[in-house]
Amino acid sequence: MAYFAKIGLNNKVISVHSVHDNELKDSNGVEQENIGIDFLTHLHGWAVWKQTSYNNNIRKNFAGRGFTYDEDRDAFIPPKPFNSWTLNEDTCLWEPPISYPDDNKIYNWNEVTQQWDVDNS
Repeated sequence: MAYFAKIGLNNKVISVHSVHDNELKDSNGVEQENIGIDFLTHLHGWAVWKQTSYNNNIRKNFAGRGFTYDEDRDAFIPPKPFNSWTLNEDTCLWEPPISYPDDNKIYNWNEVTQQWDVDNS
């Protein structure tokens, strides 16, 4: 199964659609993104479509509704979770100012204190 993100205003992902792999194959049996885009355009009407992948081998991250497609990086970037977090240019994922503790406890980010708080729930 192949997946394609429908891109709207400001390069925001509106939705993600699945397409059977057979719909992407050219006359040599090779999957081609542009064939999948043509298939979706015929099915849903014109839109901007970009292929995405669960195993993150296409465009860094699997697209989700609300993600942004960054043309310069050719990557899907999730919404920024907190103002203090910065974008990792290699993974195109947001990272906190301090690393998540590695002690097998569950933590939540506290934006006010800029630290990880133990989740006691």
